[in-house]
Amino acid sequence: MDNVAGTKSSLVWAVNLAALLLVVLWTVPTAGLLISSFRDRDQIATSGWWTALSAAERNLVVRTGAPDEAARDGAGYVLSGNVFDGAKGEITAFGVSSRAPMKYQAGQVAERNGARITVAANGDYRVTSAEPMKGTRGIRLFVTALEPPKFTLDNYRTVLFSEGIGRSFLNTLTVTIPATVIPIVIAAFAAYALAWMRFPGRALLIALVVGLLVVPLQMTLIPLLKLHNSIGIGKAYLGIWLAHTAFGLPLAIYLLRNYIAGLPGEIIESARVDGATDFQIFRKIVLPLSFPALASFAIFQFLWVWNDLLVATVFLGNNEEQLVMTGRLRELLGSRGGDWEILAASAFVSIAVPLVVFFLMQRYLVRGLLAGSVKGG
Repeated sequence: MDNVAGTKSSLVWAVNLAALLLVVLWTVPTAGLLISSFRDRDQIATSGWWTALSAAERNLVVRTGAPDEAARDGAGYVLSGNVFDGAKGEITAFGVSSRAPMKYQAGQVAERNGARITVAANGDYRVTSAEPMKGTRGIRLFVTALEPPKFTLDNYRTVLFSEGIGRSFLNTLTVTIPATVIPIVIAAFAAYALAWMRFPGRALLIALVVGLLVVPLQMTLIPLLKLHNSIGIGKAYLGIWLAHTAFGLPLAIYLLRNYIAGLPGEIIESARVDGATDFQIFRKIVLPLSFPALASFAIFQFLWVWNDLLVATVFLGNNEEQLVMTGRLRELLGSRGGDWEILAASAFVSIAVPLVVFFLMQRYLVRGLLAGSVKGG
């Protein structure tokens, strides 16, 4: 009786479990990236993000003060200081040789070159010697310490206040806004024509649009760039606007055509009987009713263009005056890309604007994607 109307399917639990699994698969890595964006390089290198809220064990190599800084104390000389240099932590073990870095417990006394060395649990060290200490550098200490959870905003300061980040932000807006609006305008006209206007070859054009959805854009980059260079729009904003428009049009036409084809035909036919032209029907009836589909594609296109690096690199290059956000953040990572803390902070800085756009328009997203999926003209 599972198929009777009004009864609950026995597979609901499987659907809920699958939805929960998808949420976890997306949320856990995102949470890890967010936590990592508030940790420094050393913490990321020595422990996982899931240990961020617990004390972490770290191995430090520090030097005591120079021998000439030793103070006279009775019949001997004393050097003192703290291995944490203002930070907090707890010493569990220490050593004076790389071969035995954990030989002594905190508070025990080690001997090296006639000097007696001790490191307290709070990180205070004391080096005493009956004779004047020799050498120009301090004694090397190998310390194992438990450090409390520590978070910092330095990663975000580095990203937000790096040189040229403001210019790159404006450059990205300059690329993204026209590259989102232009394909929507063109696709809306094309979708109406393919949905409600009768002309030879319409079915072939629809099939061509569907076929273009599977063409990898990477195959078109070089030929398209050569075309742009030949007509004088290479490495210019107009060129990248047209490139993003070309790459986004197949999906835009496909989505909008399905939606517009599902609109009530009686309304459009009544308007035609009343003498309305196709342009008047499109402007006064179809466009207002198609706003959810337009908003859905606008979200997709905006996210794609904002997060793009490949197309921007090909059609704009690395010119400082035209460098987009993704290119600027890539430069912050350096040639080897080993600054994971900067990468994590950059990720959340770069998604701030797309998140605002998504939450402002997300109520139209599902409506625009699902409407027209059952019925098509």
